[in-house]
Amino acid sequence: MGTNELSAVRECYQCQKCSAGCPVVSFMDYKPHQVMQMVNLGRIAPLLSSRTIWVCASCYTCSTRCPNEVNVAGVMDSLRQQALVEKAAPAEAGVRLFHRAFLGDVRAHGRVHELSMMARYKMATRTYLDDMRLGRRMFLKGKLRLLPSFVRNRKEIARLFTKEDR
Repeated sequence: MGTNELSAVRECYQCQKCSAGCPVVSFMDYKPHQVMQMVNLGRIAPLLSSRTIWVCASCYTCSTRCPNEVNVAGVMDSLRQQALVEKAAPAEAGVRLFHRAFLGDVRAHGRVHELSMMARYKMATRTYLDDMRLGRRMFLKGKLRLLPSFVRNRKEIARLFTKEDR
C-alpha cells in the first residue's frame, strides 16, 4: 500500500460512518472502519485473506461519507491488489477468478457485459450449469443483454491494465 494512502488512513478516527453506509457490510468479515483500524495497526496479513476486500463493491459510499476524506474504497482496492501480488489465499473460493473475469471484461469492452463476464468466470471455474435457472430468469426479464456495449475510447482503458495483469 502506498505511503500516501497509509498516511491518509491515519486520519481515520473511527466514527464508523463508512461501515454504517456500506451496502454490503453484512457480507464482510471485517467492517470498513475495522479495516482502517487494522491498516493503522499494521495488521495487513489478515486483511489480504479476508472476505471483506473482495466483497467490497467499490461503490465509494464509504469514501464519500468519511468526514476526514479518507479514500476507504481506494484502500480496499489497494488491499485487493496486494493480495493478488502476494498470492494470498482468499476467504472465498473462486473470488480471484471472478476478479480476473470482471477485469478482463472491463479491458475488452470498457465496461462490464454480464453475459461475457459470467462466461469467462464459468469457463475458468468449470461450473457451467450452476446458475442456469437464475441466468434464464434474468435474461427473460431483460436484465442481461446478448451483445455488449462499448465505451468510445477502449484503448485508453486497455492502457490502464499493465502487462503483469494480462
